[in-house]
Amino acid sequence: MRSSPSKPILCKLLEPYFTVYNYDRRGRGDSGDTYPYSVKREIEDIEAIVDLSGGTACLYGHSSGGALALEAALELDSKIKKLAIYEVPYNDDKKDQPAWKEYLRVLGKALSEGRKGDAVALFLKFLGAPADRIEGMMHSPVWTAFEGLAPTLAYDHIILLSDDLSIPGNKVHKIKIPSLIMSGNAGFPFMKETALTLSRIIPNAKLLIFKDQQHNLSPDVLAPALIEFFEGGGK
Repeated sequence: MRSSPSKPILCKLLEPYFTVYNYDRRGRGDSGDTYPYSVKREIEDIEAIVDLSGGTACLYGHSSGGALALEAALELDSKIKKLAIYEVPYNDDKKDQPAWKEYLRVLGKALSEGRKGDAVALFLKFLGAPADRIEGMMHSPVWTAFEGLAPTLAYDHIILLSDDLSIPGNKVHKIKIPSLIMSGNAGFPFMKETALTLSRIIPNAKLLIFKDQQHNLSPDVLAPALIEFFEGGGK
């Protein structure tokens, strides 16, 4: 969400160089929702913002937002001048895929039964959060906001990232615009491997690995990389 702690800081660092549009995706923050969900509608939202900005834009996405940014780059073609993504959680490792499929099954059941808190707790557990930390969060004021985001886990995980998490190489190789594929070297190892693979598949891509950064990277580290890439010519 645009109100998450790091987003306002990142925007402030970028604003001297660009006109920055930071928005809440469907079902999150101040944005409404339209059922049934589709990736196409999310791409239409991005296109509306691009058109508002003058018809072309550079696009940055983080995590599942990076997966959406890849889809948008494919669909919007010449409207996206450059693409930057950080740690899109695709994972080609076959040994991890059974756990992902079981997670999706349990997540779908929890959401279908209206157990939003259980869905969020499951998501945090899947990410590796300790049980005592999850328990503490459940009793904090922020938990209600997390529960409000629960349905969007299905959007990202069941629809956008697919049932096996594999990199959609059959699609992303069609992205021709200059692309910056980023990861940290201090988080989940598969994230770095995914970034490496994407940088090889996307024809006009550059790989950047940040030292000592995890999935929630520092805006002070990210901003200079985005400024250099978006302002520079070509790759």
